[in-house]
Amino acid sequence: MSAARLPADYEPPVPIEELSVRSADGIRLHVEVHGRPGAPTVVLAHGWTCSTAFWAPVIRRLADSYRVVAYDQRGHGRSEVPPSRARYSTRALVDDLAAVLAATVPAWERALLAGHSMGGMTIMAAGGRAEVAERTAAAVLVSTGAGELVAELTVLPQAVRPAGLRRFLHRRMLHARLPLGPVTPVSRAVLKYTTMGPGSPAGQVEATARIVHACPAAVRANWARVLDRLDVHAPLARLAAPTAVVVGTADRLTPQPHAHRIVAELADPQGLLLLPGVGHMAPLERPAEVAAEIHRMALAHLPAAGPTAADPADPAGPAGPATAVPVSVPEVERTAAA
Repeated sequence: MSAARLPADYEPPVPIEELSVRSADGIRLHVEVHGRPGAPTVVLAHGWTCSTAFWAPVIRRLADSYRVVAYDQRGHGRSEVPPSRARYSTRALVDDLAAVLAATVPAWERALLAGHSMGGMTIMAAGGRAEVAERTAAAVLVSTGAGELVAELTVLPQAVRPAGLRRFLHRRMLHARLPLGPVTPVSRAVLKYTTMGPGSPAGQVEATARIVHACPAAVRANWARVLDRLDVHAPLARLAAPTAVVVGTADRLTPQPHAHRIVAELADPQGLLLLPGVGHMAPLERPAEVAAEIHRMALAHLPAAGPTAADPADPAGPAGPATAVPVSVPEVERTAAA
């Protein structure tokens, strides 16, 4: 089966500026700036095995209203690969975020930070870090968790028992060092089952596969070691910025219990948005809804945010447009209409 054609808005946009930023330990980070110079700034941090290309459809929906900064996490995309395992840590993630903010957000301004998966973990790990807090107006955490990642994975069916065996097999999957190789029909099917909702169309699956398969196997495995023992609950409690949380109801990697725990631990929770039928790759699966949530937070917490960042009529995939409606926790939890 031939590769599906990428939807036009999934092609990475051309940045207006590219930067090479050195982190605290000297690792070089690739940084892109998109959108409107002088507009309020949104900083995007991608997740494990991804790159700036992951944010393409979200960037396109934000670029008319914001100055959008996206960077490749160390080892990913065009950023430098760390020379040793010691350079992979949550502290390194926070150092990298601090370096990007220092290079792209003036000291007298503050940005909205949005992080997906490991990018969300980066923002949570930075809770209480002064040089990050002083440049942060608000945050959006998408498809992420603060700890207990292996224990909560739902990739294997519940029929696989006991719980200890499930954890063992999930951990082996997480730590796999085998190169993913070329994108094939089988690899697309496996990736879709593991990371995306069952209704994700072929173009979205192809975009995800190209991004994930581009991550070097050693980088993937070294970050897996960090994620396996991740615990950022303490700094999460020190994250003072108003923060919204987004999760797909079909997320197998960071399922809903993570999102509920994060909201409960936040100092200033600003809502939990549930995306029905969406998997772990929410910014690729439902970019209009993710961009709209970023825009909602920007309107509330950034000065002079533009009038619109995402067209609410944009279908953004098979689940259709999002409509925020109150559910069990008024003003805290919302769900997008399926």
